[in-house]
Amino acid sequence: MPDRAPQPVERRLPTDEARELFALVREITAREIAPRAAEEEEAGHFPRELFSLLSTSGLLGLPYGSAYGGGDQPYTVYLQVLEELAAARLTVALGVSVHSLSCHALAAFGTDAQRAAHLPAMLGGGLLGAYCLSEPSSGSDAAALRTRAVRDGDDWVLEGTKAWITHGGIADFYTVMARTGGAGPKGVTAFLVPGDAPGLSAAVPERKMGMKGSPTAQVHLDGVRVPDARRIGAEGQGFTIALAALDSGRLGIAACAVGLAQAALDTAVGYARERRQFGRPVADFQGLRFLLADMATQVEAGRALYLEAARLRDEGRPFGRQAAMAKLFCSDAAMRTTTDAVQVLGGYGYTADFPVERYLREAKVLQIVEGTNQIQRVVIARHLAGPESR
Repeated sequence: MPDRAPQPVERRLPTDEARELFALVREITAREIAPRAAEEEEAGHFPRELFSLLSTSGLLGLPYGSAYGGGDQPYTVYLQVLEELAAARLTVALGVSVHSLSCHALAAFGTDAQRAAHLPAMLGGGLLGAYCLSEPSSGSDAAALRTRAVRDGDDWVLEGTKAWITHGGIADFYTVMARTGGAGPKGVTAFLVPGDAPGLSAAVPERKMGMKGSPTAQVHLDGVRVPDARRIGAEGQGFTIALAALDSGRLGIAACAVGLAQAALDTAVGYARERRQFGRPVADFQGLRFLLADMATQVEAGRALYLEAARLRDEGRPFGRQAAMAKLFCSDAAMRTTTDAVQVLGGYGYTADFPVERYLREAKVLQIVEGTNQIQRVVIARHLAGPESR
């Protein structure tokens, strides 16, 4: 065994409550998540029972207000919790991030009556959410979505198909963006759709190169009736609501990416200290030492970037540009770091006996979800140079 095992990340936490929260998170990850992560991912098992535990432990509503069952934690704390979860198992951290994203529309744009009626169960009642924006023909061009919602008395009738939906088929509620008006972003409205609504169904989950324990599926809406009381925000405000949620969601992906990269770094460092070649640990060789140093720098830089964006959010200041930068940098860093971790382990890194090959497969999706990294560059450039000329 190596002389020095990798140490837990030193967290800068604002309160005793936050420090107690992290003690709980580390206990749950060590006892309930990490020991079964490899086996359950290989089997494609989604740990729904674990999400029930996270809900009862107060970990599914951390950034939301306590008046509705949330944790009243700043985003700087919530994101570091996501990072800890991701280091143990990305499926769990991404699931928490998606659930938080699914709650955002109602929490930020719903009426007081809507929040009182639905948020307590969503945040701490054992429910699991999904976020439905993308469609088979509109991914990056989300404003071109075709799912329609037609008014029928006091109801809306939804028709269409959503694609790439995390928790599709198992979610208890879906935040759905549908077209209620003309073409373009101003014709989109947001709805809170129950998971057991008649006419709502899910396709067979996608077969993915990684994240096999996290179900991703198309969701079909075939004449789904939703009361107008479940419309979130004003008619035509849905795309604005969707983009506001994605700014926060991108920070969640950034934190997940840093957690995954940290896990890969820890595995690589531990292995390099233990593995001996030419009569000494491979960690003694300068080429490998420099590789580890570069990996560690990527992790630290990513953490600093997402925390700075989170501080802006907590202060009520604009953070969209920094969120895009964090998502871009951290997910690219996770890809590089997991690739390098496989290289450090050599042939063993390419086998399922060590977790780094799984980390590498999982890292790739973080460059794609919640806006591809090419879209993040578009967002950043627009903040710098203004919209493109037409």
